[in-house]
Amino acid sequence: MKSSPRISLNNGVHIDQLGFGLYKVPARDASDLVANALGEGYRHFDTAAMYGNEAGVGRGIGRGIDGDGTGSSGGSGEAIHGLSREDIFVTTKVWNDDQGYDNTLRAFDTSMANLGLDYVDLYLIHWPCAGRGLFRDTYRAMETLYREGKVRAIGVSNFQPAHLEELMSGAEVVPAVNQIEIHPWLQQAGLRTLHDQLGIRTEAWSPLGRGQVLEDPAIKDLSAAYGRTPAQIVIRWHLQQGNIVIPKASTPGRIRENFNVFDFEISAADMEGIAALERHHRTGSHPDNVN
Repeated sequence: MKSSPRISLNNGVHIDQLGFGLYKVPARDASDLVANALGEGYRHFDTAAMYGNEAGVGRGIGRGIDGDGTGSSGGSGEAIHGLSREDIFVTTKVWNDDQGYDNTLRAFDTSMANLGLDYVDLYLIHWPCAGRGLFRDTYRAMETLYREGKVRAIGVSNFQPAHLEELMSGAEVVPAVNQIEIHPWLQQAGLRTLHDQLGIRTEAWSPLGRGQVLEDPAIKDLSAAYGRTPAQIVIRWHLQQGNIVIPKASTPGRIRENFNVFDFEISAADMEGIAALERHHRTGSHPDNVN
């Protein structure tokens, strides 16, 4: 069975570089899709309180551990046997309305109950919501959860340089991850450089630009040249950039396609060509506009 490369976070915890994103996956579908993804070799799943599907994600993980990895929606045909909780990496996030020290601790307990897990591998602040002035207290609560062993790593999402600077001025634990929008039309090179300097891993949400990037003529040309789908080209680009990447998929075929990216490599010249596609084009909100 195929497997994703694993990379180390700044505290020594290992994470699969290619994961399965569950944004906008309906709660009723999450269990089957997660179980199906386990059957294809995925071991890293990214959800959030706001997605409303934590319970389904937890059920899908439980099915994988119990040996039913293919799901009723179809799959690889390979049942999952012998998986333990430790084989699977689960990320969830605290939502904006739950920021603040005490609220975050309560929100975490709710997420744990929904997921049906004893611990979470990575817990993130979903958005900085700087106008509320609460993300430092929120992160302090996450540091408490980390010290108590309830999470294996903590981090942030959608933080810009100014947010990271403010957070780091009082943080005791360097964030393991900053999950941000990245794709060939929005590469955020300056922010990724800052991450490297601080020891923070870059994780890409909307890694396919919500499908828009897949229609780029340059990506289509590379798709034809390599005999791969546009999505596979973009996912491979992320991996070679060193990004953690979590594409969403809603069908067994797309789940399989997105994971079939470990047997080819994009040339240095073509990587430079993709770098030239930068448009500073966001498909989601700018963090400064979310409160």
